[in-house]
Amino acid sequence: MAKSLSHTKYMCKYHIVFIPKYRRKVIYNKLRKDIQKYIKDLCKWKGVEIIEGHMMPDHVHLLVEIPPRMSVSVFMGYLKGKSAMMIFEYHANLKYKFGNKHFWAEGYYVSTVGLNEATIKKYIREQENEDMIQDKMSKKEYINPFKGLLK
Repeated sequence: MAKSLSHTKYMCKYHIVFIPKYRRKVIYNKLRKDIQKYIKDLCKWKGVEIIEGHMMPDHVHLLVEIPPRMSVSVFMGYLKGKSAMMIFEYHANLKYKFGNKHFWAEGYYVSTVGLNEATIKKYIREQENEDMIQDKMSKKEYINPFKGLLK
């Protein structure tokens, strides 16, 4: 559904993925809940609607609607910069692991959604399940299947 500003009708939806520096798997437990809150608050303050979102251990998926008065790059600079500052403010112990307050890696992935919103929502929801399936398939056999056959 299109939204409107004073002289504009728009539907600017983007699928965005970004990762912590060195793809460290730090988005767990309490930190995960806090980062979710920071991202929700920052989006709300800028008038960006989060349509769908999911936090994986080593990356973040967002489906957002950004007003046309703000570019994606300006929004992402704001989101990553401010959320990193909030993370380091409330989790001081991370300053030593991520020197210079660089929590997020440089860059991000973005694609326009267009009319494929339902497909992307489904992908974001099911991403974690897909990763678990891939992890199970990639585990090595640690039991020798030929043990006891040769005497």
